[in-house]
Order: sequence, then structure tokens, then C-alpha cells
Amino acid sequence: MSPSSPASGLLFALGSAGLYGLNIVYARVAALGGVSGPAVVIYRVLLMLALFGAVAAIMRRSLVVAREERGTMAVLGVSTAFVGLCYVSSVAFIPVTVAAVLFYAYPTFIVLASPLVEGTKLTPALVGVVFLALLGIVLVVGPAFGDLDWRGLALALGAAAATATQFFAAARCRKTDITAKMFWIHLIVLPTAVLAGAATGQLTSPTVLALAPFGVIMTVGGYVIGFLFQIVALGRISAVAAGIVYCIEPVVSAITSTIVLGERIGPVQALGGCLVLAAIVTNILLERSRAAPIVPTD
Repeated sequence: MSPSSPASGLLFALGSAGLYGLNIVYARVAALGGVSGPAVVIYRVLLMLALFGAVAAIMRRSLVVAREERGTMAVLGVSTAFVGLCYVSSVAFIPVTVAAVLFYAYPTFIVLASPLVEGTKLTPALVGVVFLALLGIVLVVGPAFGDLDWRGLALALGAAAATATQFFAAARCRKTDITAKMFWIHLIVLPTAVLAGAATGQLTSPTVLALAPFGVIMTVGGYVIGFLFQIVALGRISAVAAGIVYCIEPVVSAITSTIVLGERIGPVQALGGCLVLAAIVTNILLERSRAAPIVPTD
């Protein structure tokens, strides 16, 4: 398997989605320990900047963005910032479960927009895989739709749209060194994280992280490695292929929450998880068939 092959890109995407699934559970553990979400976001962004700035200095890697990708990098950074800002803000108006279902509509957004953005042919098989995954996510999350505030709905859907934009931008930003991408994305995200912390009155000193050290380490570590894997994956596979793979994230979260937080998975959620897995396997098989070389016949 070539290091830059689509198959390796799918593996990186699976690893990233799995780590993100763990990340949100341990963010809950950290919150229960007294560490707020904005505090975790701010310090993990600062960690990313320090980490990749150090990597660039030690390994003498350039932080220069390829000239033709500077606009794309700006879009990638801004969309990454809006993903967190919109998603976190949405739960102030609607239940978390409803926000999660709306947010994980982003693979559908990616597929529907791909003919315009990437020129991808919208096949019935691809559409079927996306809606199978979306149905599975709805069953896994199990939302209780009650009184819904339009502001929360708009913010959650905005987060989904920002995520789709992030995937498309990352898939087009392939010439810039990975270290430079990681550094500049988080440099753009930092002001948004600080503003969110200031707006919620949760700009605190780093000592607050000691209230739940294990939860903080797991959620920050899951994000750092997961985001790195995401950027690597999107440099090797299409946004459409990656978007479907990331449907595994809420399934991992549901399973991990039963182990770590003692929550229970019912038969409907188990069925949803199976549907998501079936969609991902089908997508991988479709990707392999598209990537297979055509053998000429005599």
C-alpha cells in the first residue's frame, strides 16, 4: 500500500473519526470534573500552535503556505473555527441530541454539493450510502425532538455546513506542508476560541485543567491526533469518501459512553450502529471499485 494511496487515506479517516468519538466523551468527563469546554478548546489550540511551531523549528520545516493555496487555507481555518463556534453555541437553544443529529447531516451536504465543488458524479449508490449512514446516526443518537428554537437549528445546521466546507477545503490543500497547515489553521482558530471564552466568562488560567487531568489529557490528545489524521486523510481521499467514513464518530461515542460514563445502548441504537458500519463498508468497497485499474481487453 502506497503511503499516499486512497486506502491509507480511508484508514487515517477511520482513525481520526474514532479519536474524535473518544474525544467528546472525555470532554464530558472533563466538564463533570469542573473544566469548561471553552477552556479546553483554548488550551488545546495553544498546544497545537506550540507543538507544530516547535516541529517546524526542530525539523526545519517551512511554515509558508503555497501561494496558490493561501485562499483555500484561509477558508479552511475560518470554517474550522465556525465548526466549533456554531456547534457549541447551538446547544444553548436546543437539546444536545437534536444538535448532534443536525450536525451529522454534513456528509449529506458534502455529497449533494460535490457535483458543483468537485465535479463528482452523483450516483444512486452514493446517495443510498449517505442516507443509510444518516438514518443510522439518527437511530444511534436517538433525539427527543421537543420545543425547538430556530436559532439552535440554524447554528447546528451552520456547523454542518462549515464542516462540509472544511472537508472540501482540506481536500484541495495538498501542496502545503502538513506542519504549515496545522499551524496556520489553529492560528486562525485561536481568536475565535478566545472570543468564545470571553463571551461565556470562562477565560481561566491553565491551573483549571488540573481539576480533571485524565479527562483533559484524553480529550486534548484525541483532538490533536484526530485532527492531524483528518488533515492527512483529506490530502489523500475525496471529501465525499471521508465524510461518509466520519459517520462512525457518533457510534464510537455511544459505545465509549457506555463504558466510561455508564450510559446504556438500546436495541434501536445498536441497529443504528450497524447501519452506519454497513454504509462505511459499502463506501469503502465503492471507493476500491472506482480506484481499480481498468484492464484493457483484446
